[in-house]
Amino acid sequence: MARHRLSKKHRTIAMATGGVLLLAGGALTAQAASSGSGSGSGAAAAMPARPVSLSKPATYTGRAFDTCTAPTLAQMKAWKTASPYGGAAVYIGGKNRGCAQPQLTRDWVKSVSVVGWKLIPLYVGAQPPCKSGSNPERMTAATAASLGATDGADAGAKASALAMRPGSPVYLDMEGFDLTNTSCKDTVLTYTRAWNKALHAKGYRTGYYGFASSSAAAVAAVSPGTDMPDALWYAAYDDTESTTTNYPFGTKWSGHRRGHQYAINKKETYGGVTLTVDRNAWDAPVAVVAK
Repeated sequence: MARHRLSKKHRTIAMATGGVLLLAGGALTAQAASSGSGSGSGAAAAMPARPVSLSKPATYTGRAFDTCTAPTLAQMKAWKTASPYGGAAVYIGGKNRGCAQPQLTRDWVKSVSVVGWKLIPLYVGAQPPCKSGSNPERMTAATAASLGATDGADAGAKASALAMRPGSPVYLDMEGFDLTNTSCKDTVLTYTRAWNKALHAKGYRTGYYGFASSSAAAVAAVSPGTDMPDALWYAAYDDTESTTTNYPFGTKWSGHRRGHQYAINKKETYGGVTLTVDRNAWDAPVAVVAK
């Protein structure tokens, strides 16, 4: 399991205690879109606020994987030839990023993009004050706005340093927490808004990774709205490779703005290369890489 994330056991607990358990018939579940297959998006919905100067985003629809440490260029080439994946998430920064990234350089980004990979930048920022465990950076009600602004600006700088141009998305990794803890939820939303605003100011799109039953549900309840994420990457471990089937948030983030992490810790071998990855259905913005 990637060390920046909760263990699978703790992830399951977080999903079950998030206050909006998908099988419990909560208010968000009641808004669910009708089931469909594949990675397409639902009906059109209001778009969240974003800089008017941004051009049409680069999007990718298909299968994507994420793994804690970016693979070598040789491994990426082998998987591009033999695997069913076309997208790969990379952890570009954040004080809570759990793995070293010796491969993740500007040249690596350009090289894997030339091979054909669509990259999904992910930033592990400050985590909720009510989340269990220890994190190098944890927000509080008093620091959420300032930390969010600092981390959002840093996310833009990290993306730029890796040849990911303005207009690219950066996805904020927010792990699970107790959704019934109103103070904690409000702190997370304050941080998220500040992070989004700072990243938008640098010309980047904002994305958000979170659990369907807690951290993603928190932003879904107030989206679309000022400084809310442009795209949503939600974790729901139902082994369903789709961004529409069982989607819990109605028509929100339709129009190629959804990713679904549907399985984790899967060891897969392609082209003689074995990696342990999390599986994702993807229909959302990806990085625009400088030539």
